[in-house]
Amino acid sequence: MPYDSRSDLPSNVKGVLPPHAQDIYQSAFNSAWDQYEDPEDRNGDKSREEISHAVAWSAVKEQYEKGDDDQWHKKH
Repeated sequence: MPYDSRSDLPSNVKGVLPPHAQDIYQSAFNSAWDQYEDPEDRNGDKSREEISHAVAWSAVKEQYEKGDDDQWHKKH
């Protein structure tokens, strides 16, 4: 299910990512949700939701990285 707002994101996302990274996650998840509606478009047996979360985390990791302090920081 797509997320209408940042406050709708799962707690494991809201609890660890800064606001801008949450926006990236939300946008990527919603886009993937639309893109992978058809099971034939997915690789393997992953559900639409699993694929969408994987795409969203991948999008976040393009701009953010987890530091030694276990916090997510924008890449330089």
